[in-house]
Amino acid sequence: MSEKFKNSPFQVRLPLFLGLAMAAGILIGANVFQASSNNPQSTAKSYLKFRDILSYIDRDYVDTVNVEELSDYAINKMLEKLDPHTAYIPASEMDVARSYLEGDFDGIGVEFNIFKDTVFIVAPLSGGPSESVGLQAGDKIIQVDKKNIAGVGITTQGVFEKLRGSKGTKVNLTILRRNEKKPMDFVVTRNKIPTVSVETGYMVDNHTGYIKVTRFAANTYEEFKSALVKLKKKGMDRLILDLRGNPGGYMDRATRMADEFIAGNKKIVYTDGKGTKYDNETYAHVRGEFEEGPVIVLIDEGSASASEIVSGALQDNDRALIVGRRSFGKGLVQMPIPLNDGSELRLTISRYYTPSGRSIQKPYTEGAEDYEMDILNRFQRGEFFHPDSIKFNDSLKYKTLHGRVVYGGGGIMPDVFVARDTMELTNYLNELYSKNLVREFALNYYQDHKAELQKIPFEKFKATFEVSDKMLEAINKEAKDLKITYNDKEFKRSKNLLKNNIKAYIARSVYGPEGLYPIFHETDPDFQQALKLFDQANKLSKGYVQLGINKFRVD
Repeated sequence: MSEKFKNSPFQVRLPLFLGLAMAAGILIGANVFQASSNNPQSTAKSYLKFRDILSYIDRDYVDTVNVEELSDYAINKMLEKLDPHTAYIPASEMDVARSYLEGDFDGIGVEFNIFKDTVFIVAPLSGGPSESVGLQAGDKIIQVDKKNIAGVGITTQGVFEKLRGSKGTKVNLTILRRNEKKPMDFVVTRNKIPTVSVETGYMVDNHTGYIKVTRFAANTYEEFKSALVKLKKKGMDRLILDLRGNPGGYMDRATRMADEFIAGNKKIVYTDGKGTKYDNETYAHVRGEFEEGPVIVLIDEGSASASEIVSGALQDNDRALIVGRRSFGKGLVQMPIPLNDGSELRLTISRYYTPSGRSIQKPYTEGAEDYEMDILNRFQRGEFFHPDSIKFNDSLKYKTLHGRVVYGGGGIMPDVFVARDTMELTNYLNELYSKNLVREFALNYYQDHKAELQKIPFEKFKATFEVSDKMLEAINKEAKDLKITYNDKEFKRSKNLLKNNIKAYIARSVYGPEGLYPIFHETDPDFQQALKLFDQANKLSKGYVQLGINKFRVD
């Protein structure tokens, strides 16, 4: 749901709570539903029982009840017994559920989940108002405009009603953040939330292209191919495809994207359901725009579903080097089934598998709560920082097209692990963002120097513009005026990152997203590591198979 786990270059990405009721972000596939049953007598008996109970309640129960609400509640409780991604969407929420993938809307730009009557921020949408003020994945929203929403039976629709509103209106959020003792207040100005899913495509240097894909929505493939063609015309012969924090979307957009890289008729993905009705194999079948040349795919713990289809297909076909951290592990396929009252059932009808045969769906047999806590558990056991903390079962060992060993059992494990870097992230920097100081300061600077900044070509700005000590003194003074306690030790620790962020946001105001990312990437460890790995990616693209560190064979 959305009003996108996304790695913002300037924020700590605390553990995510992706899963239940995230249908809009992880919906895969769409088929025509035909009702059937392997046990029609049992189904009919259960239906009659439910109908009778509901009728007795409606007719004879001592108090007046809302039968429709009661039915919806029963349906949701029933679906909890299935898997974490089967979901029921009431008619009143359908427009909202579709908007993330289909249309623009006005709001604060967050993706959220409700767990135990608490609203968790899954991620702020990139470039949206919530990201601008510093809201983070894992934050708990406890109040909206000073009214409690935690622990009061808040519904998805209720959250949308409170967070959405006309462009330009403001909403005050009180949140709880892990490792913070006191609640934090954020004032967010609602804005138009775009559906653009390819945030940027730019040339890093004369040979290297970069494309950031934030979701797999209706127009993602067209946006991606357009960016790819433009970069090729500029001389791109190697590519970084960034799928970090991409929670997924439409399956066919993912397979079409993968097909742009994979030559011949190699397998991209296959699905396996009950019987053969929903079994399907998808192969590369078109002449892609980038079937030759090294490719590096960036993933992290927020890369789910359709993102894992792309990264798994490219890894299993030895077409790309996968860099980052283990992906989310969502390999269940949902089919949207319209119901007669305008509501929708999104039913898991199959599992998808990478070409080598891997199911990358992480386990959910221990129940919903354990499933929801998986990302937090990864964080606590150090997986974000030490790859050795990840234990794979040898029974889940598979081989890529050219014989490299890969594992199933829960997400795509990258070929090259990059630890999360939090050294420069401090409470003081978080406070600056929580009060929207960094973005506001950069915007004010742009407005004060607009005429001169617009005369500077981006490359010159990137190479010569410096955030001065005087500018930092000014932002610290503004922080003091807002009652933010200055911490010299934390300020010095965050100083270089703060300078980078201010410069990046000024660049965004002047040049758009194509100005933002090249500067953010200067302090992005995943991106910087990727730039050093094109020798490996190039050998992989030419048929060399990595046997160990700097050891290859050719097939």
